Amino acid sequence: MSTITSAPTSTRVPYTLERVGIVMEPDPADPRQVEGVLNPATVQDPDGTIHLFPRLVAERNVSRIGRARVVVADGAPAGVEDLEIALEADRGWEHGTDHGGVEDPRITTIAQLGVHVMSYVAFGPLGPKPALAVSTDGQDWQRLGPLQFEYDDALDTDLNLFPNKDVVFFPEAVNDPHGTPSFALLHRPMWDFAFVRAGERPPLPTGLSDDRASIWISYVPVVEAERDLSALARPRGHRFVAGPEFAWEALKIGAGPAPLRVPEGWLLLHHGVTGDVGESAFSPHAFDVNYVVGAMLLDADDPSRVLARSSEPLLTPQTEEETAGTVANVVFPTAIERIGGEHFVFYGAADTRISVARLVRTAG
Repeated sequence: MSTITSAPTSTRVPYTLERVGIVMEPDPADPRQVEGVLNPATVQDPDGTIHLFPRLVAERNVSRIGRARVVVADGAPAGVEDLEIALEADRGWEHGTDHGGVEDPRITTIAQLGVHVMSYVAFGPLGPKPALAVSTDGQDWQRLGPLQFEYDDALDTDLNLFPNKDVVFFPEAVNDPHGTPSFALLHRPMWDFAFVRAGERPPLPTGLSDDRASIWISYVPVVEAERDLSALARPRGHRFVAGPEFAWEALKIGAGPAPLRVPEGWLLLHHGVTGDVGESAFSPHAFDVNYVVGAMLLDADDPSRVLARSSEPLLTPQTEEETAGTVANVVFPTAIERIGGEHFVFYGAADTRISVARLVRTAG
């Protein structure tokens, strides 16, 4: 059953972001990416080589997921090379009618299962649907299909009725609310978008009074996933984690990269959004929005519990690369990698290019 949590008592999250620079821009000569490269996932090979998995946007906002080797210079990501296609729409439920394909991957390496787990948005005929694929080497991917959230009668609604995005797994097993060792995933049901055309209020889950897109958590028991990887696509135990709280995230929030284990618990970078999505909820060209990066600390033993939450953004659109593009004023974090003892965050900038920032722990 959903648990609607109270606001955290602390706003101290001792981390900040420092810009490093652009790592990938669209190649106008490549028809697969003429409308932008953005919102990447990453995989680090055993030898330390990092591969970037960008969303490549072709004409008419049709997306594929690429794979390119990250070039590191002076200890930081500086570019990419050897671009290829990792995943593209070849299932009926991945082909949209006028905006489709596979979008916005997040990849979590789950060592206990020996796989990289990619979540992505399949933008099919009825809109966005979260889906999963897995790989043992980061190169060949096997689809597990769309996520099918287990029905919970106590919620008084079915999560599968609603669009959902920003799905990302934790890299280590945690206990679910009943103490069962589980692989947890964050996600963002979109109650309002499902009913934007009808102009009606959606049937919200029991105990929830706010229809703004927020972060939820669900679980897959370890024993089931170890027996059959397809169990990862059938999560249960859905609970509310956090919704919009501060002015800079008044429209909606969503999870970013896979949560990072830090001394304080789990560090979750998230995006906060203000502005107006216009009449068409899924057409980026209608957006008049501002995306920023915030952070939360989740409890190490119970990641459904927020320990602290930044009262101010860690990163806001400021540079020309972040304030001008397909969608202006967007910084959208989607991946974290450790390079030479430091953590670097990859983020989409203005829905057009990919930039990177250094994650820094602050003093005190």
